[in-house]
Amino acid sequence: MASITSSPRANPSSSGRSASSVTDADLWRAFGAFVTFAFASRDWSSGNVVHREPGVPLGVVLHLLRFEVVAGERGEHVAGRGDMNRHRPPDVSGATRLVGLLGWPVEQSLSPRMHNAAFAAAGLDWLYVPLPTPPEELEPALAGLLALGFAGANITAPHKLAAARLCGARTGSVNTIALRDGQIQASSTDTAILDGLAAEHPVVLGDGGAAHAFLEALPHARRYSRRAAWPPDVRHADLVVNATSARDEVLADLEAGQILVDLPYPETATATAARAAGARVVPGLEVLLAQGAASFEIWIGKPAPLEAMRSALGLPAPRTSPEHEPRGASPAEGVL
Repeated sequence: MASITSSPRANPSSSGRSASSVTDADLWRAFGAFVTFAFASRDWSSGNVVHREPGVPLGVVLHLLRFEVVAGERGEHVAGRGDMNRHRPPDVSGATRLVGLLGWPVEQSLSPRMHNAAFAAAGLDWLYVPLPTPPEELEPALAGLLALGFAGANITAPHKLAAARLCGARTGSVNTIALRDGQIQASSTDTAILDGLAAEHPVVLGDGGAAHAFLEALPHARRYSRRAAWPPDVRHADLVVNATSARDEVLADLEAGQILVDLPYPETATATAARAAGARVVPGLEVLLAQGAASFEIWIGKPAPLEAMRSALGLPAPRTSPEHEPRGASPAEGVL
């Protein structure tokens, strides 16, 4: 359970709304205009909404309009890109449930594409939206999710460790939150890819939130990071998890019989070298798919539509061979 709470929300169809401890100015500071502009005129100097269209979830409108917001002490400027009809997702309504992605940055994430395909395939009136959140605004951003009635969110770099502390999570790293009854339920699905993989002698590379999650799942693993032991020694390891952001440097020399779980996507130099040496490579998009499916099940309570999610990521159908050649762009840490 989280220590971050918000006042109960009023029924959108009622004439009044319950007060929240999170103000419009808090939301503006945390999310910019993304979640605070909703068919509204705004006092840009104070960050107060002058008018909101009743029943429209805050955050949907600006996502549909694809506004680009430049805000700061130099003054706020809003510039529209594209028209509403061209970019409107199908059947977005006042009842649409929102799920967000909190990270810094989030522009290259494939999670919105994957999860919106999953929601559509499942016939759900849900929308997954990116919420670029600077580190110093993470706490009000989490409170803002409650105030705005989000159903859940993913947490990506660099917030996973901080989110775990703020949410009072039982795990040291968080990548998935569900919001129910005014409370945040926090967990991590980053290690879902480990299901079915042998890991008697694992090695984890990295010291960020994803690395922390894998170390919790593999407490017997040897850990290597540039802040501690380096370079990595992967001799005698059966499983190596690359949870770093390094793309162009070969971090470890794997050989046939070993497995590399390579979190970044597209493929890193470490993965290319490992595959050439005969090692099995589990690519970053497969990691993304596994954790995304697990997050979906937490939010929805039903199995994820894997075929639709695979298609959205450009992944081939599952094959007996472990080799995949995914292509795509992503945040540096690889997951989400």
